[in-house]
Amino acid sequence: MKEFLAVRGIAFESVNVLEEGGLEKLRAVGARSVPVVARGGKFVFAQVIKDVVEFLDLKEETGPQLSPAQLADRYERVLSAAVASARQMPDSALENRLPNRPRSWRVLVHHVFQIPTEFLDALAENRMLSYEGMVAAPPADMRTGAEIADFGEALHGRFSAWWRESGQGLDYKQPFQAYFGETTLHEMFERTVWHSTQHVRQVQSLLERAGIPPIDPLGLDVIQGLPLTEKVWDE
Repeated sequence: MKEFLAVRGIAFESVNVLEEGGLEKLRAVGARSVPVVARGGKFVFAQVIKDVVEFLDLKEETGPQLSPAQLADRYERVLSAAVASARQMPDSALENRLPNRPRSWRVLVHHVFQIPTEFLDALAENRMLSYEGMVAAPPADMRTGAEIADFGEALHGRFSAWWRESGQGLDYKQPFQAYFGETTLHEMFERTVWHSTQHVRQVQSLLERAGIPPIDPLGLDVIQGLPLTEKVWDE
């Protein structure tokens, strides 16, 4: 899978592990998973932007540009659009494969909501954010767009309640443990928002390819302030 990292608009491409020899290139530098950035026989796991900036010796500001309150407002917008898009998904297309990815449309739409689910679960359970939780597949009985949308709508309500009842009062400078290393709660919140945002953009791109105009489209204004590029898909 090709993985891209945007550091305030600067895109870095990692090894494409689907191409012939891709896994061997990854393992040659000692890495076992993506995304990574490598040079000179060394690599950094590219989940924490500040680690990549330091590794590449870039003169870039890496802290979140949006405040926690702004991120919460942005996420309300993104999750609302995600639920609407899930309801538009034609059930007959949900098992289609994504462009250049070994993942179905169904898995992608569910993943949009699994990202904040794992974030909120990790906070509620005072534990490390896990990779397994992030990529958990939809349950076998969650087969339709409407069923995924129902899951997303419940998650959206859970997020809104979390922000209203406790999220506003948290110390966002505190350390946050994730499977890829230590970051801050603010940085993890930002990552959660932009991760879902990028996938919603992809879901809406799939709708457009199916001839279905998204009823709640995300424009470029939604990614302003988030570490995302304008591209919706890698090539």
